[in-house]
Amino acid sequence: MKVLLINGSPHPEGNTFIALKVIAESLEKEGIGSEIVWIGNKPVRGCNACNKCKEEPGRCAFNDDVCNVISAKFEESDALVVGSPVYYGQPNGALLAIIQRAFHSNGPAIAGKPAAAVAICRRGGSTAAFQALNMPFQMMDMPVVTSQYWNIVFGREPGQASLDTEGLQTMRTLAGNLAWMLKVTGGKPAPGRGDDPWEPMHFIR
Repeated sequence: MKVLLINGSPHPEGNTFIALKVIAESLEKEGIGSEIVWIGNKPVRGCNACNKCKEEPGRCAFNDDVCNVISAKFEESDALVVGSPVYYGQPNGALLAIIQRAFHSNGPAIAGKPAAAVAICRRGGSTAAFQALNMPFQMMDMPVVTSQYWNIVFGREPGQASLDTEGLQTMRTLAGNLAWMLKVTGGKPAPGRGDDPWEPMHFIR
């Protein structure tokens, strides 16, 4: 089994990477493979609700950034961990754009698979960012993996996350819970609605 970890920081090996690396190393001890994918620091488009992805399912119509590269990895992954620094009490905007577009265009490839969010911050705003990262998971029938505390690591300057002993313990506990869930389910996605068709309800008729 394999877990996809998305590094949503503009820095390839900053504090977000440190937190994700601890998770990856802990998963390896449990016999679970993983891959950390960096979103890079090049411009990323936001979704413009064109719905062209419905004509070619599995791909966003914009193919000039990293979105489709990451989205393609959904299909070979059994679980997802998304890590982000905290900016103004929110996740990195580029990461949010990628998640929104990838989930909208290739949702079936990730739906029902266990997921977890990790927020890295200097001081405040971590819980708000953490909540924002978790919201898309719940719309995709993805079981949210918990830990001993909220999945938050503190650090401002590069490398400072390695000094947050409780935060890194939280990452290890998260990895243990994720490995347990994958082993218990055999990597099989949650059934979600199953044979119960979606019944969209709009309040304006």
